Amino acid sequence: MSRLLVVHHTPSPATADLLDAALRGATDPEITGVEVVRRAALAATASDLLAADGVLLGTPANIGYMSGALKHFFDTVYYVCADDTRGLPFGLYVHGNLGVEGAVRSVEAVTGGLGWRQVAAHVEVLGAPTRDDLDACTELGATVAATLGACD
Repeated sequence: MSRLLVVHHTPSPATADLLDAALRGATDPEITGVEVVRRAALAATASDLLAADGVLLGTPANIGYMSGALKHFFDTVYYVCADDTRGLPFGLYVHGNLGVEGAVRSVEAVTGGLGWRQVAAHVEVLGAPTRDDLDACTELGATVAATLGACD
């Protein structure tokens, strides 16, 4: 069985809604052979990452950057896992009130340095999530999970 690690920082109702939508997609019953493990960014460890076959990242945009919690996750796993996670499939959703460009750019810089492989378009949400935003997060979760498993 493949393992999808969902690493998220969820400090607001908007990010909680996006996380729930992404998890709905990742756990779609039509996608088999994938265990979904969710970890708060401040609790996720190198061991969690090394046991994963793919990663779904979720973060708010804070002052033009990824959240400090997600940055902490990357800081703790980067050198420990860099050689062993090259090519790891990943997806990303970002929520912001003013803009998400800096947060997306910062995550892309780290995942690029790690050599991870983006398997779906990033979901970038400004303001209160709309039905389309939630659907996009559901599709993101499903796409990343389907990359690891099989669809019935």
